[in-house]
Amino acid sequence: MVDIVVTGLSANSVPYLVALDQQRAIHAAVVAGRAPDTLLLLEHPSVYTAGRRTEPGERPADGTEVLDVDRGGKITWHGPGQLVGYPILRLAEPIDVVGYVRRLEGILIGVLADLGVDGERVAGRSGVWLRGTDKIAAIGIRVSQGVTMHGFALNCSNSFEAYDQIVACGIADAGVTSISRELGRRVTPEDVVPLISARFARLTEVAA
Repeated sequence: MVDIVVTGLSANSVPYLVALDQQRAIHAAVVAGRAPDTLLLLEHPSVYTAGRRTEPGERPADGTEVLDVDRGGKITWHGPGQLVGYPILRLAEPIDVVGYVRRLEGILIGVLADLGVDGERVAGRSGVWLRGTDKIAAIGIRVSQGVTMHGFALNCSNSFEAYDQIVACGIADAGVTSISRELGRRVTPEDVVPLISARFARLTEVAA
């Protein structure tokens, strides 16, 4: 069973570094057996974060601050209208990192289907896509001592201007979209939390 914690949405969004400290504390507790598997759900104020594989040319050309973090993947943006999820889970042995990422993608594809949006995987590219070209959810994780950190970002009702300054996820020929854009109506992170929570509640087979 996964303990689902909504730490801050909308006006109560959580600064990225505050959430990172929360992740690290829970990660240490899960590793030590003092806490259950946990999913943090939240929004961040606008921020760019860069994974370990980010290239210099993928960063904002105007010198906007970027936080370098210890996850996989490249540069991305977080901000209002985007639901961020940090699953902190003990993975079953033998640990299959790629398989775990595929499971996260499957959960997000299922949530999108619940809303009437046809998400899909694209070979060679992580995350969830529409039409093979427009990314609606980014995934970047880290596994340490058999326990996951970082996670996913699902575009719900966010704007897109921040993406114009970067090569999002290091993919120059890809676009971005959101649930609200696809459905032609406003769908907020608050609207999506129950759907994410329901699907993560069934994620028992990933953890030990």
